[in-house]
Amino acid sequence: MPEDTFDTNAWLHRIGYAGSRAPTLETLRALVAKHATAISYESIDVLLDRPPKLALGPLQQKLILGGRGGYCFEQNFLFRGGLRALGFNVTSLQARVVRGLPIDAPRPALHMVLRVDLPEGPFLADVGFGNLAPTAPLALCADVEQETPHEPMRFIQMGEELTLQSKLGEKWEHIYRVVSLPRVDGEYEICNWFTASHPDSPYRNNLIAARPGPDGTRITLFNARLNVRHTTGEVERRILDGIDEYRDVLSETFKISLPEKDLASALEIIEHRGTRGPPHPFFA
Repeated sequence: MPEDTFDTNAWLHRIGYAGSRAPTLETLRALVAKHATAISYESIDVLLDRPPKLALGPLQQKLILGGRGGYCFEQNFLFRGGLRALGFNVTSLQARVVRGLPIDAPRPALHMVLRVDLPEGPFLADVGFGNLAPTAPLALCADVEQETPHEPMRFIQMGEELTLQSKLGEKWEHIYRVVSLPRVDGEYEICNWFTASHPDSPYRNNLIAARPGPDGTRITLFNARLNVRHTTGEVERRILDGIDEYRDVLSETFKISLPEKDLASALEIIEHRGTRGPPHPFFA
């Protein structure tokens, strides 16, 4: 598949969308929800020392035709390609992740997000933030609580940046600060190389997968720990044991098609290098 060609029909079939293709807010809402629930967040290639390729050809082969998921750069590169193919006006941005950290934590901008400009105003679209990716486009304005198919979300001002927050139970928790300066793809290549290559990157040492589930649930896999969080705040926890359980959960719960040899290699790596104890705060 050519590097710069986007197969719109294949993408829409993959995410199960058959509605209007007009570049409207209604269409965007449906596309965000469908993509986020159909293509799981996962970073297994990074764990296997295969830095992802950020080009439309390889991304479509992997995420659309290959039955795999991807992490933020892969997911939002692919989603951006789909939106632009449908005629949406999309600007590429970055964000500083502050999940589990103080709101003003001095964080690098290592997360990719998208701004979609519509007659109703600018909206954030992000299908690549693991267990808290917004499942609806969010108006880029401060101090307005916004409903999604999952948690209520809002932005609050933090200097020149907007901080995305999610309401978990009765508490608003920080997710990331959006940097409004448009980015070029070369900057994502640098960030992708860093997050996929740095020895202390959580993705290089842990098996991570996440997807929004039905009825507002959030499903997260961090090494052996499988969590299903409900809108009430209640969490169902399960510890996976053995390759058969991992295979079943990845294929049935996350809809990830992974060759047996890759799964065996991933389990061997996390046995030696995986985080012990509580999960990484970004994926808690």
